[in-house]
Amino acid sequence: MVDLKGQYEQIKEQVDTSVLEVIHSTAFINGPEVHSFQKELEEYLNVKHVIPCANGTDALQITMMGLGLEPGDEIITADFTFAATVEVIALLRLTPVLVDVDPDSFNIDPEAIKKAITPKTKAIVPVHLFGQSANMDAIMAIAKEHNLYVIEDNAQGIGANYKFNDGTIVKTGTIGHVASTSFFPSKNLGCYGDGGAIFTNDDDLAHTIRGVVNHGMYKRYHHDVVGVNSRLDAIQAAVLRAKLPNLDNYNNARRSAARKYNNAFNNIPNIITPKVEGNGCGTNHNTICDTCNCHVFHQYTLRITNGKRDDLAQHLNDNGIPCGVYYPIPLHSQKAYRDDRYNEADFPVTNQLIKEVISLPMHTELDDEQIAFITKTVIEFVNS
Repeated sequence: MVDLKGQYEQIKEQVDTSVLEVIHSTAFINGPEVHSFQKELEEYLNVKHVIPCANGTDALQITMMGLGLEPGDEIITADFTFAATVEVIALLRLTPVLVDVDPDSFNIDPEAIKKAITPKTKAIVPVHLFGQSANMDAIMAIAKEHNLYVIEDNAQGIGANYKFNDGTIVKTGTIGHVASTSFFPSKNLGCYGDGGAIFTNDDDLAHTIRGVVNHGMYKRYHHDVVGVNSRLDAIQAAVLRAKLPNLDNYNNARRSAARKYNNAFNNIPNIITPKVEGNGCGTNHNTICDTCNCHVFHQYTLRITNGKRDDLAQHLNDNGIPCGVYYPIPLHSQKAYRDDRYNEADFPVTNQLIKEVISLPMHTELDDEQIAFITKTVIEFVNS
């Protein structure tokens, strides 16, 4: 699904040199590489505060700890996403409230959010799924009306743009009160192990979170808040520093591959290609344009509408083509998160998507020959 080795070969000299410098310095924890990466990512995102941490799941948990959410507070998020988003809510004894998603973008449905709000609701967690921003104009308006926090789960969307209705263009992860991201190796900006970060423009919240990630300490052995041990190590920061200047090029390469996939699958019966909302350039369109960065294609996900998605997955595997189903089981049906409050009728889109979605290889090193083989294999099966 990804070609990390091919990507590494392009930046091998810089990565190797930087990692060896960390080893020689022995500054493994909170060293100069971590601080430099933090500042460089702040500049790239145009956000006041980046707080690195150990992984993306920690980043989500720490944001909620930093906001002072209490057991029983309700947190609204999407039913169609990876479990990390909801597991940290449950872990903190908050109450997850799962809602349906939009059939085109796969992102949380603002109308479903409105229906789920109760007096106990304290926050909304939009997930910028597969690399495309949720409808942040609508979500921020809902949050303002009901005095709710917005916690962006930007694990799959780093580098994507969002254009507000007033014309303002910002990076995803800088819109809500706070955001989390993951640097898992397969992400658009991935390290060579685990890593994550938290973004915010709120000075007070940033101060609290910096204590939370380091055992609640601002001064050594003085524990002012309840904290955790969650730090990005310097070797991973060195890798991320080597990759960050290439992030826009990486995302451009993904969009180029997605455009070629779309062109091949255009007008093929029983295949629905990804819809691009166009929030990066302010134009709603179903094509992948060169003028914006509104979808960074962490995943390239088709919908197979003839009921043969699983057969296609097997056919691709038989032909040596990796693929993935993200996600085969909705969160409201997972054993850990089942709740009598949920009604199947409230999740028509999610329940349809889990039967149809399939993700094809998507990474920066895809070439025309690989794409041609993949698309030919898919089309031959669907047409058979």
